[in-house]
Amino acid sequence: MADHHPTGNIMAVDDQPANLRLLEQMLTSQGHRVRSFPRGRLALTAAGQQPPDLILLDINMPEMDGMEVCRRLKTDARLSRIPVIFLSALNETADKVNAFRSGGADYITKPFQMEEVQARVETHLRVHHLERDLRRHAEHLEEMVETRTRELAEAHSRLRILDQAKSDFLTLISHEFRTPLNGILGIGQLLLDKMSPGGESGTFREMFRQSQERILAILDDGMLLTQIEVEPEKFEPNRLSLGAVVTTATRQTAAFAALRRVSLEAEAAEECFVRGAEALLVKALQSLFETAVRLSGPGEIVRLSSALIPEAVQLTIEGGGNIPSSALPGFFRLFSVGEALTCKGDLGIGAPVASRILSLFGGSVAVENREPAGVRMVVALPRDASDHSGCLSPN
Repeated sequence: MADHHPTGNIMAVDDQPANLRLLEQMLTSQGHRVRSFPRGRLALTAAGQQPPDLILLDINMPEMDGMEVCRRLKTDARLSRIPVIFLSALNETADKVNAFRSGGADYITKPFQMEEVQARVETHLRVHHLERDLRRHAEHLEEMVETRTRELAEAHSRLRILDQAKSDFLTLISHEFRTPLNGILGIGQLLLDKMSPGGESGTFREMFRQSQERILAILDDGMLLTQIEVEPEKFEPNRLSLGAVVTTATRQTAAFAALRRVSLEAEAAEECFVRGAEALLVKALQSLFETAVRLSGPGEIVRLSSALIPEAVQLTIEGGGNIPSSALPGFFRLFSVGEALTCKGDLGIGAPVASRILSLFGGSVAVENREPAGVRMVVALPRDASDHSGCLSPN
């Protein structure tokens, strides 16, 4: 399809009536709207009242020459973008240079040819229209960005309020739960103390102890997860010895493993430093150890090994049991914990809590089934940037 020539509102300024009539006839025949003025001052006033799309401007005029008219146009923010094509009998290079310095977009030497004027006018109108459309598009984009930024800021503010409300609500619930819960647990303990030793009392005591521990752990873990989500800045990372963290986590898991007749073995480690909050990293590793113990059966072994990888440390926890393949993708998701992954029931929220803690300090954890049997969890923790020492012994 042929490209139609652009049309526009054109102002012609020349002190020679014959030139104005010729320009009017030529430009009107091309579909342009033309306004003619014999003086520069008149043209400036008219342009201020109704800005044109393009100005054809003679240089040699009485009262105010074309270059002065052009300079005044360029100092007016509303008129400065209007392209000015000079029409002049002056054909010296210096004259043309001065015309361009005053703000002219083009220069046509008199006597002009109609075809040349038409071509120059069409070219500058097309450029002017494109620039105008581009500015409008940019302004529209700016408005959209400002609107979107304002909406995002408002949404972020609402989310902060909701997060704070959630944190306050969970704090309240945790506190209010503990008060009646302490009463229930206290009464339960009194009743168990009154039972005669032997028989089923030992079983009841163990069931009561496990339920008590789990309820309190759920309250504590729920509060911790909320703090990590809402106020992660409160957990300031420090330079930590990973060997000390592993040792503490292993020691605190030992009784849990022994109760279930699962052996816990951790290979000796050399010194290595990571960044994190010590209590939280200990809790994360302990939760993963306990998860591996829960998946394992009596007589099985949960092993911890370690290896140095680029800029990080990798800890591998291997134990018995098996995880259904359908449950592997959501193993560390908080709302997948209700699935019964073992014959003893669900695994609690220890694994999701560990995953959130590790993520808080730039770490990660993944899980997979081993062949021929067993489960493997792999933890990766970034090394401290200032650590140039050796690290955990490779496998």
